[in-house]
Amino acid sequence: MSKTLVSVALWALIGWLLGAWLGADIGWAIFALGLLAMVLVSGQQLSRVSKWVKSIDEPPPPSVGPWDEILAPIYRKLKRNRLELQERHRSFQRAILAAEALPDGALTLDGDMALQWCNQTAAGHLGLNLDQDKGHSILHILRAPDFARYAGQKSWDKPLLLHLTIRNQERLLQLHLAPYGRGHFLMVTRDVTQIERLENTRKDFVANVSHELRTPLTVLTGFLETLHDMPDDALTAEQREHYLTLMMGQAGHMQALVSDLLTLSALESSPGQDGRPVGMPGLIHAALDQGKALSAGRHALVVLVDEDLDVLGSTQELSSAVSNLLTNAIRYTPDGGTITAGWQRDAEGRPRYWVQDTGIGIAAVDIPRLTERFFRVDRGRSRETGGTGLGLAIAKHVAIRHQAELDIQSTPGAGSTFAIEFPTERQCDAIAQHNSAA
Repeated sequence: MSKTLVSVALWALIGWLLGAWLGADIGWAIFALGLLAMVLVSGQQLSRVSKWVKSIDEPPPPSVGPWDEILAPIYRKLKRNRLELQERHRSFQRAILAAEALPDGALTLDGDMALQWCNQTAAGHLGLNLDQDKGHSILHILRAPDFARYAGQKSWDKPLLLHLTIRNQERLLQLHLAPYGRGHFLMVTRDVTQIERLENTRKDFVANVSHELRTPLTVLTGFLETLHDMPDDALTAEQREHYLTLMMGQAGHMQALVSDLLTLSALESSPGQDGRPVGMPGLIHAALDQGKALSAGRHALVVLVDEDLDVLGSTQELSSAVSNLLTNAIRYTPDGGTITAGWQRDAEGRPRYWVQDTGIGIAAVDIPRLTERFFRVDRGRSRETGGTGLGLAIAKHVAIRHQAELDIQSTPGAGSTFAIEFPTERQCDAIAQHNSAA
C-alpha cells in the first residue's frame, strides 16, 4: 500500500510541475491520466490475484505490484500448512496400516459404545461389516449377556473370555476394553481358540499318560507286595515264575510307552531335515522280521518291495513309522489273516509304503481320530495286544516331517490299508546311489 501512495504522490508532483510549466489544465490532465493508468494496472494485477485464489496451491503470479508483499507470506504459510497436513495424513495412514497389521483385533467406540472403526482382524473375530455396523452400538452387534455385564463395568482390569459362534465356527475370544481420549473406548480382541485347544490337548495328554502308566504300575505294585508279604515257601517255583513273567510284561509295556513318548517328543520338537538316501527295502525287511516274531506264525505275511527304490529322509524316523504300521496291522488282525507290506511307486510315480491287513476294520467316524495320541477304537482289545496308543501318531509326524501324507482306508470287517505317500522329489534310485558310492 505504501508503494501505491508513493506512485500517487509522484504523479501529483509530475502533474504540478507540468501544470506550472504548461498550464494548470494540462497538469491536471496529466495527473488524471496517471491515476487512470494506475487504476488499470491495479485492476489487471487484481484480476491475476483473483485467478490465483482459485488455484491457491500454485505459486502466486509474479509482478503484481503491491500484492507481491501480501501474497508471498500467505503462500509460504499455506505451503507449510499443506505439508503439515500431508504429513499428518501419512502418519494417520501409517497408523491405520499398522493397526490393520496387528495380529489382534482393534475397535474404537464412542461414549455410547457405538462402533467408529475396526481393523480386519476384529471384523473377522466378531463378524463385523464396518460399512453397515459403523455408528451402531457394540452391545447391539455383539449380543452376549456376559459381554453386556462386562461392558457395564466402570473399569476393566481383566479381559473377558467369551465363547462365540461366528459364521458357523466356534471361537473363544479374549476381549479387553480400555478408555482413551475423552469419552472414547478401545476394545482389543484376541482369538485364543487354538490356545484353548492346545491346553485341552495338554490336559488330556497328561491324563492319558497317567492312566496308561497307572495300570501297569498297579499290577507291578500288587505283585511286589504279594512277593514281599508272603513267606518264601508259600509260593511254588511255577507261581513265582508266573508272577515275575507278568511283572516283566507290565514293565516292558511301560518301557515301550516311555520310548514312544520320547520318540513323539523328539519328532515334535526337533526341526525337519532333508535327510540322506534311506534304504527303505532294508527297513521294511527288518520290520518284517520283527513282525514275524510278533505274529508267531498266526498270520500270513506278504511282501511286495521294489528293491531299487529309496527315499531321502531320516533312517531312524522312517524305521519307526514302517515298524509301527506293520505291528499295528499284526496286533489288530485275527489269527489266520493276511498282512501285505508294500513299497513301490504309485500310478503317479510317487514312492508309497503301505500295509494292508484283513483285520477287524475301522468305522469311518473313527478314522479322523486314529492319529490322536492314545486314541483307541477298542480300548480293551488294545490293552490285550500291548499297544501304546502312540504308533499312528508317530507315523503321522514322521510323514509330515518328510512332506508325505498318511492315508488311511478301512472297511469294518474287511480290513484296513495304511499308506505313507512320499512326494516324487524325495525318491532316489538305489542302483544309482550304490554306483555313485562305489
